[in-house]
Amino acid sequence: MSQGYLVDCLFEPIFWFVDNFAGCLGKVFVFCVTVLTAAVVAIAYWVGLPYWWERNPYITVFLVIFGNWLLINIIFHYYMGVTTSPGHPPDGAMISEAASICKKCLSPKPPRTHHCSVCDKCVLCMDHHCPWLNNCIGYFNARYFFLYMVYMVTGVSFLIIAGFDLGYQVLWVNDNGGLTQEDDPELIGHPVRMNQSGVLVPVQVIAEYDSENLPRAHNLPAVIITEAQRITAHALKRKAVVFMVIMCLSVFFALGSLTIVHAKNITRGETSIESHLNATLRKTHTNHQFRNPYNFGRQKNWKLFLGLTQGRTFLRHILLPSPHPPTGTGLTWHIANNGIEDWP
Repeated sequence: MSQGYLVDCLFEPIFWFVDNFAGCLGKVFVFCVTVLTAAVVAIAYWVGLPYWWERNPYITVFLVIFGNWLLINIIFHYYMGVTTSPGHPPDGAMISEAASICKKCLSPKPPRTHHCSVCDKCVLCMDHHCPWLNNCIGYFNARYFFLYMVYMVTGVSFLIIAGFDLGYQVLWVNDNGGLTQEDDPELIGHPVRMNQSGVLVPVQVIAEYDSENLPRAHNLPAVIITEAQRITAHALKRKAVVFMVIMCLSVFFALGSLTIVHAKNITRGETSIESHLNATLRKTHTNHQFRNPYNFGRQKNWKLFLGLTQGRTFLRHILLPSPHPPTGTGLTWHIANNGIEDWP
C-alpha cells in the first residue's frame, strides 16, 4: 500500500462531507455573516454613538461618515462576491488554448482553470471555494472577495480604535457611578423631590421665589453621570461591549492574516492554488530557476488584479464601489516573457 493511497483513504470521509454538505453549509455561513455584521453595526449605533456624542459631537459626525463609507463598501463587495459567478469554461466550445482535459468534466480546461469539487464545475483562474461567500473565488469575483476582506479588516480596526477608550472604561475601570440596573434613567443627573404619593420625581423647574416673594436660596447639586458609567451600569449594554471586543479582535486577526496571504499572492501574480503548485515547482526545478509565467511585476500585477486599466482610477473604482469586470475573458492569458509590455 503506497503512502498516497493511504492518505486518500484517510481523507475520503472529509472529501465526502465536503462534496455533500459544503453547499448547504455555505448558505448558513452567509446568513451568519449577515447577522453578525448587522449586530456589530447595531451595537455601534446603540452603544458607541451616544458615548462619542457626549465626548465631542464634531468628531462623532466624522466617525459616522467614515464608518458608513466603510460599511457601504463592505456590503457592496460582499454582495458582489456572493452573487457574481467566478467564471466557467463555455460548455461544448472548442478552446484552442486549453491546457488539458478535466478528468471530472471531461471538457477542455483553459490555463489557470481548476475543478471545484463543491460546485462540481471548472472555475476560471480558481483561487479557492469560500464557504463564507458560498461561492468559488475565481476570475470574475476575486477582486470583490479581496476588497471585502480589506474593507472588513479596516472596519473592525476602525471600531477597535474608536471603541478602545469605551472598552477600557466599561471593562477595566468598571465605574458605574453608583447606578444599578433598577435606577430610573429619568432621575439620573437630575435633582429630585418626593411627590404626594411618596414617589421620587425629577425637579424639572425650580421656583426662583418663595412664598414671601423673596429670592429662594436653593442648593440642589446634580450628580454628573457620564455615558460610560451608564453603559457600565446597564447589563445588556455591557454584554454588548464584550461581544464587540470578541468579534472585532477575532475578525481582525483571522481575516487580517488571510488578507496578508492573499496580498502576497497578488503581488506574485498567483492564486492560492498556484501558490502551492509553484512552491513545489521551485523546489523541484533545476537550480531553482522556476519563474511564474503570469508574474508581470508587483505594480502591474496589482493593476491587473484590481482592474485599474483602460483609464480606471484608484479613487473612483477602488475607494468607491465599482462593478467593473477584469480585463479579458479568463480563457486566454498573456505570459510575462511574450514581449507584450503595453497591454492591456
